[in-house]
Amino acid sequence: MSRHQKNRPVAAPSASLTMADLAEMAGVSKITISRALSDSPLVNRETRERLQALAHELGYKLNVSARNLRLRRSHTVAVIVEMKPSHDRTMLDPYPLILLGGISQELTAHGYSVLLTTRQGATAAAVQAADGLILLGQGSRQDAVRRFDKLGLPMVVWGAPGDEHIVVGSDNSQGGRVVAEHFIRLGRRNPVFVGNPNHPEIFERLNGFVDALAAHGIKPLLIRRDEFTLASGGDAMHSLMDRGVPFDAVFACSDLLAMGAIRALNTLGRTVPNDVSVVGYDDMPLAASFLPPLSSVRQDWQEGGTLLARKVLALIGDQPEQSETLPVELIVRET
Repeated sequence: MSRHQKNRPVAAPSASLTMADLAEMAGVSKITISRALSDSPLVNRETRERLQALAHELGYKLNVSARNLRLRRSHTVAVIVEMKPSHDRTMLDPYPLILLGGISQELTAHGYSVLLTTRQGATAAAVQAADGLILLGQGSRQDAVRRFDKLGLPMVVWGAPGDEHIVVGSDNSQGGRVVAEHFIRLGRRNPVFVGNPNHPEIFERLNGFVDALAAHGIKPLLIRRDEFTLASGGDAMHSLMDRGVPFDAVFACSDLLAMGAIRALNTLGRTVPNDVSVVGYDDMPLAASFLPPLSSVRQDWQEGGTLLARKVLALIGDQPEQSETLPVELIVRET
């Protein structure tokens, strides 16, 4: 018995023991466990024997069909878009289209194909046969991450950092801070945040916004809206006006929400930016041509897509990787 096994508490064999459990006990990745139990030469002999002995001791048996599926390289990466399209927010928007462009360009350059699907198609055999997985859209409370982690594939996620997963995303906290500082410079004292902080990315934007305003003794009002659409942004403004809530600035967690807010404010007799300053998020191409041109926080989706692809390829190759956060920039226009 090796020194590692002597120092490790012995668990009783369990039919429910998973490859993830075994990997955690051994301090290696699930891919390494799979390869070791399959006598793959990609794992050195000493490590293979140690992991095989551990599996035997715990009564773990590799699922042969799953093993064959995993070890037969498909040179395909599945990209799951966890996004609910709507009339206002389509799959043709910069998110996720620009991210997909960066992903496809990088994977193609390395001889990989992209299998694009949604939540409904994630259980297809072709997805499960992929060498790796990129998830766009964590969903509320990271429910999508937990769901697709069960596929057991090397996975990289776009969004806000969380637990043990490799994540690429923008500095959402910084995004919230720069908007708050912009409002302070404009002399705004009654700001409103529109969005759903149950989403990790939106939560970080709100936190950055709140913290920066707190330094100036200002507390923003939160208007929760689940849909990132024109209609939802307009509805938020009607709600504020109906209740007689004083506000002079709006930070919307997406450009479409911001545009919907501006349209509603115009119909309600509030001018932008004289009466109310409005800032969106994403700096989609329509923001610059909107009337008035929309101020927005820009994310570098092209670089984000490239990094997602590079990191999933590293994980497929059993190389160590870490999460990465990209800077953001406030683009000030006329709102």
